[in-house]
Amino acid sequence: MAAPVAVVGLRREREVLTVALLTGRHVVIEGPPGTGKSTLLRSIAIETGQHVVFVEGNAELTPARLVGQFDPSQVLAEGYRPDAFVDGPLITAMRHGGLLYLEELNRVPEETLNVLITVLTEGEIAVPRLGTVAAGKGFRLIAAMNPFDAVGTARVSQAIADRMCRVVLGYQSEDGERAITSSVSGLSGRLVELSVALTRATREHRDVRMGSSVRGAIDLSLVLNGLAELRGEAEPGRETARDAAYAALSGRIRIVDGVDRTAESVIDELLDALWPAEPADPGEPEDAEGKADSLPSSPSAGFQPRKRPGREHSARTHSRDQLAARHKAFDDVSPEVGDLDVEAFDAAVARDPEAATAMLADMAVATDVQLRAAARRLAGRVFIQLGRVGPARARGTRRLAPSRRQEGDLDLDRTLDGWQPTGARLPGPDDLVTRSWSAHRRAVCLVVDISGSMQGLAVALAAVAAAGVVIANEDGPPRLEPSVLAFAAGVRVLQAQGVRRPPEQLLSELIALRGHGTTDLAAGLRESAKQLAGAVADERLVVLLSDCLHTAGADPAAALAGIDRLHVLVPLGGEEAESAATALAARGGGRAQVVRRLADVDPALTRVLA
Repeated sequence: MAAPVAVVGLRREREVLTVALLTGRHVVIEGPPGTGKSTLLRSIAIETGQHVVFVEGNAELTPARLVGQFDPSQVLAEGYRPDAFVDGPLITAMRHGGLLYLEELNRVPEETLNVLITVLTEGEIAVPRLGTVAAGKGFRLIAAMNPFDAVGTARVSQAIADRMCRVVLGYQSEDGERAITSSVSGLSGRLVELSVALTRATREHRDVRMGSSVRGAIDLSLVLNGLAELRGEAEPGRETARDAAYAALSGRIRIVDGVDRTAESVIDELLDALWPAEPADPGEPEDAEGKADSLPSSPSAGFQPRKRPGREHSARTHSRDQLAARHKAFDDVSPEVGDLDVEAFDAAVARDPEAATAMLADMAVATDVQLRAAARRLAGRVFIQLGRVGPARARGTRRLAPSRRQEGDLDLDRTLDGWQPTGARLPGPDDLVTRSWSAHRRAVCLVVDISGSMQGLAVALAAVAAAGVVIANEDGPPRLEPSVLAFAAGVRVLQAQGVRRPPEQLLSELIALRGHGTTDLAAGLRESAKQLAGAVADERLVVLLSDCLHTAGADPAAALAGIDRLHVLVPLGGEEAESAATALAARGGGRAQVVRRLADVDPALTRVLA
């Protein structure tokens, strides 16, 4: 028997997983990378002596690759016989009564996951031309997945989630991560303490979307120790620590969208807080840098984010007195002219996200020039971060379809059905039919109302929705870049169809726009049709954010030519607006939905885009 796998911490999670398996439950283990999902399962499998079949989940995992398929040469020679079937990992685990460990569950196409529904419910699967395969007594599905908002993931369908228990893993405690790092690296002491403290600090920094796992701490401790030996340092110096941290952590850090900085600059900031540089000796040359040649005795993860200068824009403005009268938290967030306290703003978001984002939208057009610039820089990060929780990345837009392009898996049945044998001739390349993923191509245009009725929270809702639409194609198969328009009396193209702008720039510009005078909704729809006309797509979709109360131009319902489907999101609602939006969406073959809170945006976009 293999040696036991060491698991640090995770006692409760281990107990729950063990009991779930013993009682015949299937389990999904969810947690960020490096939290010990695979290690935990291997440990339990070794202890129980169960056979484990591993399969890596990804976008190319087809049902045939998961279940198995008939060997084409044997079928041609002997026909569809049971011994011609080559078991895939699912059938292998079922026959052996073992554990099927499916990594990256939420990266697997929905069509493939649907194969598991009957297996999880009935403990058997019907394979065409082979028959029904029953699972052995000990068969269990153990799936692992990263949190939904990780790049490339999608929400698992309710049909699958309802048939599995869920065990959530988080990062271990600091003591636990030190124990893991020491165990793997063979090192100890202050070097390990610094490595773990710096790695954990990357997860808490405000500009970091995803920090490093404990693997970063392991690599950092080993590289730091090796560099010190190579450079002849009895103890690693501060610059050696910086070089090692760049190598071990920079590739594992993901910066928040909308923040213009590098992973290395975040590491510099954290290292300065954990290991402050000592002032240069007065006797040293003027260009000598301050340094600390010994490891810090007790690393601390506290730090203060730096402020960065940015560009200014012009727009219709609100005075500081108006902002203070309109928003209770304004004096805390901007106590002085030109000042924007990011920590105070984050605290305001935690208390009341609607009020805080409405204030940010209004500060983006403040008369205070420095405050206005700071608010627009912050808006790029905040609204992209809020938009990233939705919409749900659409599953089911890709389907396995027959093709003669000789890509994907061989479709043996269709090949044989269409093959016209001549004498003893075997099928040639032109006779082969394969099954590969095909995608429904959809062009999207986002049209945002910036007329006088769009103020405060309405602007914030529009910005979150815009962020959700713009970044929706970052994960999964590539899609056409959406066009983004803003309209009031006229129309402004913020992003042309198929052309991508940095999302933070796009949102900073959008949130600063305020319309005057009349509202020509028909003009916005006509321009959206013009943008979509050049796209090579199966469907041309418009998402309109507006109260649909036009005051100029033609009837909007007469401007829908070239638009296959129109969905309307109505910020804040209102009886007249909802009635107008419902009528217009019905004419456009779509639906109208009211969004009154930030939390409403995600499900609304999910319904219209998924």
